[in-house]
Amino acid sequence: MDSNKKYWKGLEELNQTPAFVEKSKGEFAEPIPVEDVLNEAGLSTRTPRRDFLKALGFGLGAVTLAACNRTPVHKAVPYVIKPEEVTPGIPNYYASSFRGQSILVKTREGRPIFIEPNPNAVGLNQGTDATTTASVLDLYDMSKLQNPQLDGKDVEWSKLDSAVVAALNKAAQAGKQIAIVSTTINSPSTLASIAKLTAKYPTTTLVQVDPVSYSGIIEANKNSFGKAVIPSYNFGKAQVVVSVAADFLGTWLAGEEHTQDYIKNRDYKSLKNGKMSRHIQFESGLSMTGSNADVRIAIKPSEEGAVLISLYNEITGQSLAGGTTNKKAQTAIKLVAKELVNAKGAAVVVAGANDVNIQSLVNAINTQLGAYGTIIDLDNYSKQYQGSDAAFQQFLAAAKAGQVGVAMFLNSNPVYNYFNAEEVKEALSKVDFTLSFSDRKDETASLTKAIAPVPTFLESWGDESAKEGLYTIVQPTINPIFNTRQAEQSFLVWSGDNTSIYDFVRQNWEANILAGTGKSWKEILQAGYLYKGSASGSAYSANVDVAAVAAAIVADAKKIAGDVELKLYESPVMRDGRYANNAYLQELPDPVSKVTWDNFAAINPKFAEQLGLKENGKVKVEANGKSIELPVLFQPGQAIGTVSIAVGYGRTAVGKAGDNVGKNAYPLASLINGTVQFVAKATVSKASGTYELAQTQTHHTIEGRNIIRETTFAKYLKDPNSEAGRFTDTHKTYDLWNKYEAPGHKWVMAIDLNACTGCGACIVACNVENNIPVVGRDEVRRRREMHWLRIDRYYTISDEESNKYTKEKEINKADALDFENVSVVYQPMLCQHCDHAPCETVCPVLATVHSSEGLNHMAYNRCFGTRYCANNCPYKVRRFNWFNYWNDSRFDNYLNNEFTQLVLNPDVTTRSRGVMEKCSMCIQRIQAGKLKAKMENRKLVDGDVKMACQAACSANAIIFGDANDPNSEVSKALRNERVYYVLEEINVQPNIGYMTKVRNTFEA
Repeated sequence: MDSNKKYWKGLEELNQTPAFVEKSKGEFAEPIPVEDVLNEAGLSTRTPRRDFLKALGFGLGAVTLAACNRTPVHKAVPYVIKPEEVTPGIPNYYASSFRGQSILVKTREGRPIFIEPNPNAVGLNQGTDATTTASVLDLYDMSKLQNPQLDGKDVEWSKLDSAVVAALNKAAQAGKQIAIVSTTINSPSTLASIAKLTAKYPTTTLVQVDPVSYSGIIEANKNSFGKAVIPSYNFGKAQVVVSVAADFLGTWLAGEEHTQDYIKNRDYKSLKNGKMSRHIQFESGLSMTGSNADVRIAIKPSEEGAVLISLYNEITGQSLAGGTTNKKAQTAIKLVAKELVNAKGAAVVVAGANDVNIQSLVNAINTQLGAYGTIIDLDNYSKQYQGSDAAFQQFLAAAKAGQVGVAMFLNSNPVYNYFNAEEVKEALSKVDFTLSFSDRKDETASLTKAIAPVPTFLESWGDESAKEGLYTIVQPTINPIFNTRQAEQSFLVWSGDNTSIYDFVRQNWEANILAGTGKSWKEILQAGYLYKGSASGSAYSANVDVAAVAAAIVADAKKIAGDVELKLYESPVMRDGRYANNAYLQELPDPVSKVTWDNFAAINPKFAEQLGLKENGKVKVEANGKSIELPVLFQPGQAIGTVSIAVGYGRTAVGKAGDNVGKNAYPLASLINGTVQFVAKATVSKASGTYELAQTQTHHTIEGRNIIRETTFAKYLKDPNSEAGRFTDTHKTYDLWNKYEAPGHKWVMAIDLNACTGCGACIVACNVENNIPVVGRDEVRRRREMHWLRIDRYYTISDEESNKYTKEKEINKADALDFENVSVVYQPMLCQHCDHAPCETVCPVLATVHSSEGLNHMAYNRCFGTRYCANNCPYKVRRFNWFNYWNDSRFDNYLNNEFTQLVLNPDVTTRSRGVMEKCSMCIQRIQAGKLKAKMENRKLVDGDVKMACQAACSANAIIFGDANDPNSEVSKALRNERVYYVLEEINVQPNIGYMTKVRNTFEA
């Protein structure tokens, strides 16, 4: 042994050496022992998991600083006292809830890093949408407030509490209203805490208002059934579905839950049994739901009511005035009405309009179809949207009249997302004391006197009840990082109750929810949910004056009818705008347009030509006395004479990633008959300048290759191999590769094109799991997005339209095709892990190699960026790091600072500049599954390993497993007659099989 070298057992021993003590004097007056650090942070020798980050060092210094009440200790803190629940390198999973959906939160060394659905939960959906998966990033958002504020300055909670209590007492003494303005609250504990405040201050009122309102459905059901609720829909029981402008697979009510049910009648298992539902969509803009429909008819917003009147007449034989004059719609209505009647009890009609009259007519139609008690459930109703436009109007009127003494905003930002922001500002100026519970100084919070910042759901105790009978628990996976406090705790404090939020939630459950269930509080924390819903709902009959409703629909349609009509919509990516500072969502391509980092004016190509507009040119859209300028996007499927714009953009006070991205379209909405509606008569004019949108899919054809295969259900029943047969080569072939053996496992994947809706949740899941960087708008414009998994969108037109387009005597082909009648196929595309991978043969340093389990691996340390492999890949799924995106201020979308990088998965290395990367089939998950099986002394079984993309997919469109196991789900799926392999004709032998798209179209 070298006697000149000094060895020590650990950093704790090193801390006590004279040399270390001397060198540390410049930073600390004296070395601080680990035990003192732990004691100062309030940690015991049995450190609970939520406190663990306080005791961790190096890369987690920012969290330590936020969690401790002293100057940060800039030194390594070893595992002298290991938290009992944390083992380095081993993930922990905790059940929680996000927007009423039971989820599992994966933590590593105390850091939440991934969210996936709770596989054991019942009563709601089993998948996660993009916002759910991306929400883990919001925990590490540095744009959030770190302390409570009063008059624009940071204060202690005690000072804020004193100011709030004084304001509440003053309002109570003056008999003024204390208003809590909130988005929908379905949390039993939150409602209980508000009840506590109300008991002390009886003038307290709860005003619920949602940015995207469903008041029309609630009011219509109140009038029709005496139940002011939004029903639950079980599309899995529907054989015929007609939707009029309802994006029920996307943003309408509960898209993921609807998707899970809807696919049950359309996936490979259903088709194998000879069953497939039929879905007809009437809409103006091409929505995600419309793009998945079997038959889609483009109509103007003013025609939505007319379509429903015609449908009602066809079903009932009546002759109400005001039916549609659209010839294509009339033909489709005649055909589908017969099917609806024949499928009575298994047919449903839904509408997306926030209009009481339209929804009342829909209730009358569904009564005729026997949909209540089968598909539509008014007993186990949804609690996800309970906002009332009328209640918010009453609040504004009372505030402007000086009748409101205190106004508190909980998860509510009406200065941004209410169509008349000026009215909201005027109302706030007349309120004596205003407070926001926002986690940041957003558009509304910046105008309030006080801000009581709240932690994220990952730092909170709570609960949710998204559906009657369904309860989910919210439990923290980490201590509050900043000096925040839950709104529920604040309500308790201001009401004079000193109960901790944990005790309050537990006591409320034990007294009001768990009683009679035989479940304990500990069991609920482990399970994450409790479902007490009934098996089925009751049959209801709507009480509707159909003639009066139809007359009102006709009258209202005239208010929005025009040469140009505007349709505002909620995009599946950005939703209502509350998640605008999430860079993962900003860079997620819109399912249909593939645009990132912007909203736009979607216009039919032929209509744009008539208006003299160019793509990437700018257009001015005016409606209801307001106007915005946006870039033009030529959108096939858009109804001629209409323009569609997504809300949720144009934030000005949300954070570095979301500020000034796109334009705010909420001001273009209007109040019609007491409800906020996203339709309007509009004018469109050419604006100066150009603007290049950042799109991730810019090619418009498949270059004649047999990449997409689709057929009709009728053809499929006659010949299951229709349009799907495997490519067969009749001449002799020669291989440059030796055959790879996979004696142990052979990892493969099957993707059902019938199940994939194109939502993009899998993309975000892949990004979060595999540390894929966000590159920003400009890099996407340069085609440098880094997504390992993409979803290609292909437009198709009917043979009739194609013949019309290619007619020899046609001089102007643009006149022959109106671009309204298109259908869409979505195809998830990732590394195909080819057995004869062309990338492997051209790599000069063997950076990409084939494994004994059939996977194409990347050795990042070997790669020096020749990009030969990307050039040789026929699927174009390899990504090159042009820059060090994770550590370059030019790409700072708040993702490349030390604090935000705590979201990174430690099992996956971050790639640096000059390195090629691509899908690894989540090799870290495969290895974890093997290790777990080995530790349990058993063989790996099907289902032990799930890809991140697979876990996120509520439609089960992605199936992964071992091809060497003939009983695995993927083996069974790949034996399906619809399976084909993309570009298998070039003999690269891909290991991902796709199932032919099948549409249940009307046959001539």
